[in-house]
Amino acid sequence: MRKVLPGEPELGHSGGGTAVGRRRPPGGSLHEGLLQGILGLADGFAAKHGRQPVIMEVCGSHTMALARSGLRKSLQGHVRLLSGPGCPVCVTDQSDIDAMIALAREDNRTVCTFGDMMRVPGTSGTLLQARAQGRDVRVVYAPMDAVELAAAHPERQVVFLGIGFETTLPVLGAALMEAEKRSLTNFSMRLSAKRVEPVLRHLLHLQEVQLDGFLLPGHVAMVTGSRAFAFLAEEYGLPGVISGFEPLELASGIHRLLELVADGQAVIRNDYASVVSPDGNPAALAVMDRYFRPCEARWRGIGAIPDSGMAIRSEFAALDAAERFPATAAPLPKPTGCRCGDVIRGLIPPSRCGLFGRSCTPYQPAGPCMVSAEGACAAEYAYSREG
Repeated sequence: MRKVLPGEPELGHSGGGTAVGRRRPPGGSLHEGLLQGILGLADGFAAKHGRQPVIMEVCGSHTMALARSGLRKSLQGHVRLLSGPGCPVCVTDQSDIDAMIALAREDNRTVCTFGDMMRVPGTSGTLLQARAQGRDVRVVYAPMDAVELAAAHPERQVVFLGIGFETTLPVLGAALMEAEKRSLTNFSMRLSAKRVEPVLRHLLHLQEVQLDGFLLPGHVAMVTGSRAFAFLAEEYGLPGVISGFEPLELASGIHRLLELVADGQAVIRNDYASVVSPDGNPAALAVMDRYFRPCEARWRGIGAIPDSGMAIRSEFAALDAAERFPATAAPLPKPTGCRCGDVIRGLIPPSRCGLFGRSCTPYQPAGPCMVSAEGACAAEYAYSREG
């Protein structure tokens, strides 16, 4: 069995994510006047429409922050907050896990990923189980750590599983750039990154839930720019607010969004203007464009969505693990009773899953929404359970 290297990250983190599994009291205090303003707007909407306003938060970090701050609980019965498909660990398909496990079983191979990915189930096991069987599976905090590992061990093929949304893609591209610069022939990346716009379009086309607006991810918008979300208002007539992650930022964003809903304004407001510009980060976008191209991607619990993923461009095939080490067709996922797919599509809250808090906990997760530090199930388990 491989020993943990000195300084190697422990499990339970995904590139700096919050550890989960501990019940903690809600942190921070919401401005009472702002909270009352939210409740007043929400109750006014309910009196007019006969139902609660429905808001989807798209970002996994928002999901955890809403639970940790106590804001989600404070708004219960007034605002229906749905957690969308913004947790990268939660939407990573089983086939990517299976491919990495298969790579780890080969001689002279080292596979690396973020800590949260270690316990995400594939169709027949996890990377953590592969490591327990003596395979060389390592946890890293950042993609560049895997590049450094490859440089330090030229005798081994080092494969990194890259996940995330537009927030992470520039960092993944920078790792490829560094490997290219060093002419590393023993480093490659299996890319399972996703794009936000196509999945939101997909959910809106499905019309499975009635939405009144979106709380939009500040970190993604920092890269893409606020204009990347204009389609929600222009094509679907839905308002959105780009928000930060502190309790008052979230409360302010929800208040602003409910004002837009009440006024019938289908616009996108940027409440995170300190870091989000209309056109995004040109340097980050240039790195993304150099190394990646849109492709069809499979989303766990949703299925295949055209142009919703990113693939490494063909001119960098030497750095693409999917090209260098093609995976065999994965078996169909075994039914487990896990309803992560329904959770990330906004169809049910985590507590409606029959496994939640019983056979599925952060200590023994049945699905990725309980594994990830940004998963809706992990957030509800840690901060919102009764008792």
